[in-house]
Formats: sequence, structure tokens, C-alpha cells
Amino acid sequence: MLLEGILFLVGFPALIKGADLLVDGASSIAKRLKVSDIVIGLTIVSFGTSAPELIVNVLASLEGATDLAISNVLGSNVANILLILGAAALITPLTVKSNTVWKEIPLGLLAVVLLFFLGNDVLVDVNGNALGDVISRADGLVFLSFFIVFMYYTFGLVKANKEKVKDEDIVKMSWRRSMIYILIGSVGLALGGNWIVGGATALADYFNWPEALVGVTIVAIGTSLPELATSVVAAMKNNADIAIGNVAGSNIFNVFWILGVSSMISPLPYDPVTNNVNVMVAILAALLLFLFLFLGKRHVLERWQGGLFLGLYLGYMIYLVV
Repeated sequence: MLLEGILFLVGFPALIKGADLLVDGASSIAKRLKVSDIVIGLTIVSFGTSAPELIVNVLASLEGATDLAISNVLGSNVANILLILGAAALITPLTVKSNTVWKEIPLGLLAVVLLFFLGNDVLVDVNGNALGDVISRADGLVFLSFFIVFMYYTFGLVKANKEKVKDEDIVKMSWRRSMIYILIGSVGLALGGNWIVGGATALADYFNWPEALVGVTIVAIGTSLPELATSVVAAMKNNADIAIGNVAGSNIFNVFWILGVSSMISPLPYDPVTNNVNVMVAILAALLLFLFLFLGKRHVLERWQGGLFLGLYLGYMIYLVV
């Protein structure tokens, strides 16, 4: 227990510094390639900050902890919008690009809606399902197929946005230094996130909390800390593209990539009593994000909206615990 506590404390500085290095390295590469920050946020940054969720879910699938795997993804998606974008928007209003408003955010919404239908086999299939409610390997292939389409779309943005990088906003570093920053940053994010999750999970086990509750609260928040650190650092540097692209890409990655890989390793039994509430909250969060971009300043997430997101997230956590 002592070791887990030490790693828990050490995980925070590793996480924050890792996020800082990753944002700097990714932005430098964007400058050199003349690729927009939003594309880097949707690819390199999202892959790096999604590493803790992927590691936790792969291990959970291998060990049969399926409640943890699904609740971790759902909890992370809710935290990404309500907690992370809420905190980032409080620091500075976030201007969202048209592509993100009309494509990436709706795709993230589609991901959780698809998860609802693929998970609720008994509810959706009038003839029922002999296996009950489960995210099967076939469902995993569906998720991975959507992920391939998303990556194809993302790399299409590379060609379309090469001329839209603002040179004065990004520090230009050598290729070698940029790659070292990204590598060290990704390692720091992955290790820091897992140390925090490990320590938090040990504390939860000590108090005998249910696996699903641990997954959607402590583990989800812990594995979302890289996205939180990255988006907050990006917001402090007035780089809204990284902050928004990181969250939008991560929400898509969580369902299509992470759940796709996890269910391919081992089918994930889906508990509708627990998971449907979390799915509905994830859908509501995505809908609110989309609607808020048309309230007040168009395509801008304002400070009051960020504060409301944080208040909703606090209420969600209180509901889950109580």
C-alpha cells in the first residue's frame, strides 16, 4: 500500500510534465510540416493521452475485469467533456473550428450512441441474444472499422490544412528534439496515469468499492488526467486547437480504438443497469457541447459554459457515489 501511495504522488508531476513536452513537440512538428494544430491534436496528442485508457482496458480484458473496461471508457468520455473542457474553458474561452463542430464532435456522439445499441443486444434484438448483452468481437470489428474511417478523414485534413499554421504561435525545434519531446512526454503521460490509477485503485479496493464504480470514477478520472493536463497546458498557451482536438480525438479513440481492441482480445459482457446510465450521461455531455457552441458567441466555448460543465460533472460524481 505504501508503494502505491508513493507512485500515486509521483504520478502527478510525471503527468503534467509529460503533457507539457508532448504539446511542445507536437506543435513543433505541426510547424515544420505546415500541418494545422487540430490535426496534430487529433492524432499524435490523442494517441499519447489515450495510452493510459488503452493500457488499463487491455489489462482489464486479459484479466476478465470487463466492468472496469467499459466503465473506464464511458467515464473518460464524460470527464473529457465536462471536466477537461470545463477546466480549459475557465482558463480561456475556446474557439472551435468548423470541422470540429460539424464532424469530430458529432462523430464522438455517434460513437457512444453506437456503443449503446451494440451493447444492449437483448433490448435491441427482439429475438434476444443467447449470449446476453455483450460487446462481441464482431462489435469490436465494427468499432475498429469506424476508427479506420476516422483516421482516413484525419489524414485528409493534413492535405487540406497545410497552409493554416500560424508561425508565431509555435516554437520551432529540430526534428530530433521534437521527437524526443513527444517520446518522453508520451512515456510520462502513460506512466504517470497508470501510477495514479494504480494507487487510486488500491485505495478503492481497501474500502471495498464495486469494480464498476471504481472504473467510472477513480480509474476514469485517473486515465483522463493526461487529457486534462494536456488541454489545460494548451489553453494556458492559448492553443485552443490542441485543447479541443485532444478531447474530440480522445473521445473517438476511446470507443472506436480502445473498446475495439479490448473486445477483440476478449468479448466484454455489458451490464445495462450500470452502463446505460453512464452512456446516457456521455450522450448528454456530447449534445450539450454541440449546443453550447451555438449559444452566445458562435463556435466558442465560453467561461460560463466551462463553469457549468464542471458543476454538472461534480453533480454526476456525487450521484454515482451516493
